[in-house]
Amino acid sequence: MGSISSLFKKLGKGNKGDKIFQGLTLLLSCILPLTIITLFVILWRQSEISREMFGISFLWDPTWSNGDQVFGALTVIYGTLATSGIAILLAAPVGLGIAAYLAEIASPRINAVMGFIVEILAAIPSIVYGIWGFFVFAPFLRDWVVPPIQATLGWTPIFSGSFALSTVFTASLVLSVMILPTVASISRDVLNAVPNTQREGMLALGATRWETFRTAVLPYARNGVLGAVLLGLGRAVGETIALTYVLGNAQVMFTSLFQQGSSMAQAIASLFGTSTSDVLRSSLLEIGLILFLITFLINVGARLLVAGLGRQPSGINT
Repeated sequence: MGSISSLFKKLGKGNKGDKIFQGLTLLLSCILPLTIITLFVILWRQSEISREMFGISFLWDPTWSNGDQVFGALTVIYGTLATSGIAILLAAPVGLGIAAYLAEIASPRINAVMGFIVEILAAIPSIVYGIWGFFVFAPFLRDWVVPPIQATLGWTPIFSGSFALSTVFTASLVLSVMILPTVASISRDVLNAVPNTQREGMLALGATRWETFRTAVLPYARNGVLGAVLLGLGRAVGETIALTYVLGNAQVMFTSLFQQGSSMAQAIASLFGTSTSDVLRSSLLEIGLILFLITFLINVGARLLVAGLGRQPSGINT
């Protein structure tokens, strides 16, 4: 309260133009936090029926029955975490490798061209990825990737069963492609922010370029890189349109990656418009509330880690 009162005291000083400018910018700066609070309040109030009927058990109940009007969020939470987790495990090392090449090895011209391509990939609409994933990528997986996997690992539960175009496997790979530009571009910016003294000191000691990157650059930038990974994870968790094409819409606890599944965002997008039941609609809004909180926490954590890069200690890490 003290900081707010001091701010309004400052607004009372100066000429009239400064007062108007400061007041207007203060008002505009309040829009974003008010929007977040408003979204939370709306989702909380609109999900009241579901919260009263199912309580906290809604989070771990796998039941999804339109006939009995009983719904649980476990299947969609499980599908979201599974597809997003696999996607980030695949995209994180590849994205870091791309960022390391652009920041440490590539010439300025190649860096500019490749960086532009990465940014273009990040700007492609989700529905384009979904169409590409279903009509191009999924048939490629069916004909060239899945057969050798089934021949060698088909005895394991995770790769058992027949493969359809819309599966958890397809969705996870498409998501990894979608979040790859986010991880790569932010990691590149983080690596570029590492002071050159870190590199020069190691090179002067006779270290190779790989040793320099591993012992001097990467430890300095680890918080920022981890933040980039979390931002990519945040996009994967909230992805909607692409998954409607490549994941299917089965509220089941799948055990094989070749089965269909469902995610929180996809369930809301595919079922909300056709729902005629107040209970189903309220349950979907409660899923939206859970998704809102998860993505909010992921993005806050990522921003804090990226901001922590600027507080890294100077000197060479050995």
